[in-house]
Amino acid sequence: MTSVIEQFYSAFQARDAAGMAACYHPNVVFNDPVFQDLRGSRASGMWAMLLGRSKDLKITFRDVREDGQTGSAHWEAWYTFSQSKRPVHNIIDARFHLQDGKIIEHTDHFDFWRWSRMALGTPGLLLGWSPVIRSKVQRTAMEGLEKYMSSRESTGV
Repeated sequence: MTSVIEQFYSAFQARDAAGMAACYHPNVVFNDPVFQDLRGSRASGMWAMLLGRSKDLKITFRDVREDGQTGSAHWEAWYTFSQSKRPVHNIIDARFHLQDGKIIEHTDHFDFWRWSRMALGTPGLLLGWSPVIRSKVQRTAMEGLEKYMSSRESTGV
């Protein structure tokens, strides 16, 4: 039987935001170095937004472990960062908590400075380690998600 984590990443590879959302518990909480404390539909909405923005996204995943209560996976993403048009290869380790056969907590860990050097170029290289750059990236990402979620609500999607 395929684990819920494998289902999640298989849907991600297929660019199937609804399939990804189906793996999440309604009360899911998502965190990573950019998106903090996304709950419920905002977590699923973030994936839908990212899939919609990225035209060249490629995902691989491996080392999926799941015991019914917790899980983990290693995954990698290759894409063009929409704001800078720069290529990114992000390497992520994910941790999960499960409830009722669904993902209730999803935390992605990646090297923000490494990501910022690829995504932002020189500013990321020089300042990607600093809280100032991280905070700006987080703020911009959250503003984009809020606009995306508002547009979905207004169109009933």
